[in-house]
Amino acid sequence: MAFPYMEAVVCFMILMYFFETYLDLRQHAALKLPTLPKTLEGVIGQEKFEKSRAYSLDKSHFHFVHEFVTILMDSAILFFGILPWFWKKSGNFLPLVGLNAENEILHTLAFLAGVMIWSQITDLPFSLYSTFVIEARHGFNKQTIWLFFRDLIKGMCLAIVLGPPIVSAIIVIVQKGGPYLAIYLWAFMFVLSLVMMTLYPVLIAPLFNKFTPLPDGELRLKIEKLASSLNFPLKKLFVVDGSTRSSHSNAYMYGFYKNKRIVLYDTLIQQCKNDEEIVAVIAHELGHWKLNHTMYSFIAVQILTFLQFGGYTLVRNSTDLFRSFGFDTQPVLIGLIIFQHTVIPIQHLVSFGLNLVSRSFEFQADAFAKNLGYGAALRAGLVKLQEENLSAMNTDPWYSAYHYSHPPLVERLAAIDEPDKKED
Repeated sequence: MAFPYMEAVVCFMILMYFFETYLDLRQHAALKLPTLPKTLEGVIGQEKFEKSRAYSLDKSHFHFVHEFVTILMDSAILFFGILPWFWKKSGNFLPLVGLNAENEILHTLAFLAGVMIWSQITDLPFSLYSTFVIEARHGFNKQTIWLFFRDLIKGMCLAIVLGPPIVSAIIVIVQKGGPYLAIYLWAFMFVLSLVMMTLYPVLIAPLFNKFTPLPDGELRLKIEKLASSLNFPLKKLFVVDGSTRSSHSNAYMYGFYKNKRIVLYDTLIQQCKNDEEIVAVIAHELGHWKLNHTMYSFIAVQILTFLQFGGYTLVRNSTDLFRSFGFDTQPVLIGLIIFQHTVIPIQHLVSFGLNLVSRSFEFQADAFAKNLGYGAALRAGLVKLQEENLSAMNTDPWYSAYHYSHPPLVERLAAIDEPDKKED
């Protein structure tokens, strides 16, 4: 008797749902606490705390509903054989439009088109509620319904343009890869990631946001001076119009090799009146670059990608695996989907491990900025970002350890302050 892979996957999905819901309940209880953590008393105003608490609880309630609906749909799709049924229907559709149903690439593209339409329909109510009810209620949403749907349509058009050649290439590689399949797949994804890293900021990101050079002035001079002192190859310094969609603020850097760019949200500039606070945030980001965190993360992703493709090559010809999920044939895309479901336990462990590493990187980047003399400014900037973004002030330690890639503010402030206390 063949092993019931599908039933095992569904059972694990449900078990993980219960586990993560338990963590969500712990976090919800923490969010309901009526007082600030002692570390933040006198640092965060009571009014901001109350607003943050209300915003976090709203998002928490929404999250419970969203996750419950998601697990119901995902489990039903697997358990009731909707996946193989939809694959068959997408194949039946091809002859109706004069295409060859025996062509796996065309069959796969038809299947993905249906999946994209289905996901947009099922996700749309949640996206609309999150944006135009929760975000709007707490003063964050700045986009119109027209801008929302324009972004949605642009995203779908990009998927239609970029998806088919990428999917087609993957199918051809799997069909002809032979014993070196894992290497070929990894090499293709590696090149693709480099191409996207190069093209995304130039061709794709401007489709959604307007990037303008940071005007000449004290702030620009300070950032350029900091970058120069660290030998950071800063080519362009942009301000992005994040305020057209949300009043949340952030800053980030990107670019391949020596073509680096720094982007400041216009909301960050509006909220941090003190230039030193903004420069301190940039110093933190540059710390990631100087300490090679970006490179380490990229290498880790490449290793994990190669291991995943290696695992896929071991199971892609398993007839029992495909039959357990209701398939009589073994399409390339379906094999990838099934493999992703079967390695969910490992993915959760890897995700947890990556979060631990990421949190360590954040502490190191904070320390880097502090060693440059931006300790007080970074502290003030982090507090300002926490206040203006209405981020959760109280966090459950189990929840944050499992979910957060960035340490909670309380832990970051304690780490920034600790060396000073030792020196005193």
